[in-house]
Amino acid sequence: MCRLLGYLGPAIPLDHLLYKPEHSLIVQSYQPREMTSGVVNADGLGIGWYHPQRNVDPFTYKSTLPIWNETNLPELSRYVESGCVLAYVRSATAGQALDMSNCQPFREGRLLLIHNGFISNFRESLYRPIREKLGDRIYQSINGTTDSEHIFALLINQLEVSPNSTIIEALHTTLITLTELAKAYEVNFSANLIISDGHQLVASRYAYGTTAPSLYWLRDDPTFPDSVMIASEPIFAGNWHECPHGSILTVGKNLEISSIDVSPTDASQ
Repeated sequence: MCRLLGYLGPAIPLDHLLYKPEHSLIVQSYQPREMTSGVVNADGLGIGWYHPQRNVDPFTYKSTLPIWNETNLPELSRYVESGCVLAYVRSATAGQALDMSNCQPFREGRLLLIHNGFISNFRESLYRPIREKLGDRIYQSINGTTDSEHIFALLINQLEVSPNSTIIEALHTTLITLTELAKAYEVNFSANLIISDGHQLVASRYAYGTTAPSLYWLRDDPTFPDSVMIASEPIFAGNWHECPHGSILTVGKNLEISSIDVSPTDASQ
């Protein structure tokens, strides 16, 4: 299980999110409070952010080192500022390689995605069925071996097949597709996702056949006014709200927050 963080609001230095909170991702990497599997998140890290003035594709910084050993990030995060940030620390699923191709965030044009969860026995279960649903371009774009990147590929494929779809609609369809495949192949999965195009955050707390990992949101905290955060665990004491199981949460340009129920109908969820 990984730990996720999304931020949308005024441009701030990255270290305000990554290092300064008392229960930051640094702390969660070695002392998480709400992980349902694993003990630490020592298998790498990734940060994606959008330029605060220029309309360019997002930037990413990734490493296979534990975040507490990443000596370049503290210096970088003091000077880079952004109003839209996705970040994670990784706890790799057993059998998945620790290399850069498997590090999140995954990127396609303006879109970034981070994932906390798993598909059980992925290589033996849904690896091939997911790939069979992809168009040639998306199929060829997959560089790594993780279930996370394949979930992202399903989402991008849906946006390509239905170009008028919103991110919310594409995510909902992706979760439905995963649930149908999981039922057919009798496996379970969890898909806590945060996605952004630089103007909004779209997140899911979702699982089939297992319990969804924890996910929270916070708006307009005095320390971070006029902003919204989404996180696997609260990164500081505040008025955090738990995202409902089986939901998609959206944060719009004006920080308006909405949630829709997308719970699986199967009783084994």
